[in-house]
Amino acid sequence: MGPLALVVDDDDHVRELVRLALEKQGFRVAQAADGREALKLADELLPDIVILDLMLPAVDGWEVCRRLRQAGGRVPILMLTARGEEDDEVRGLNLGADDYLVKPFSPRQLVARASALLRRAGTEAGRVLRYPGLVIDTTARRVTVDGEAVQLAPKEFDLLAFLARHPAQVLSRDRLLERVWGWDYQGDARTVDEHVKRLRQKTAGREGHRYIETVWGVGYRFNPDGRSA
Repeated sequence: MGPLALVVDDDDHVRELVRLALEKQGFRVAQAADGREALKLADELLPDIVILDLMLPAVDGWEVCRRLRQAGGRVPILMLTARGEEDDEVRGLNLGADDYLVKPFSPRQLVARASALLRRAGTEAGRVLRYPGLVIDTTARRVTVDGEAVQLAPKEFDLLAFLARHPAQVLSRDRLLERVWGWDYQGDARTVDEHVKRLRQKTAGREGHRYIETVWGVGYRFNPDGRSA
């Protein structure tokens, strides 16, 4: 399952050009035609990268970028715009964009830039995630609780790491199924519940940590403190 790119541009032709170029290289693509829709999809889909035009209706690209960063999101942002002035580039980078590509652009160049950002993000995401009593090494795929190694099945690890990368964010069962098991997975929400149950048992440790909270009627939320309210 390839990385998910959110392409945001009010020009249908540009969105289609970018979509085709990315899908040819194995990306999955979601699209938005304005800033308001982009923010909604970014929250719902948790894309791996955002390709963002500056000149958008409703909410412009600068504001989209600012809100994504204000919300604590670390998703790579590639700004895509017809403007080439240095001040625009500096403004975008200061708001938290990771790279800047001026139209007209080569589809190969765009894919190369996007792939480079993902590699960089992958290096950052491969860092060790540390929470009280819990250490997740996403490169070595190793988990320790209270200093002791815990053996997790592959999907248990994937689910824990995904939740831990989005602390305090409520994630529905359907979204977890899509992002951890894949869009074409044929199972149901009980799969998530079963994995969460096992993860709670394995990560409780000596202190009785409870890192994964149930949000009734919605899904689950990672509690970085590991303590029940």
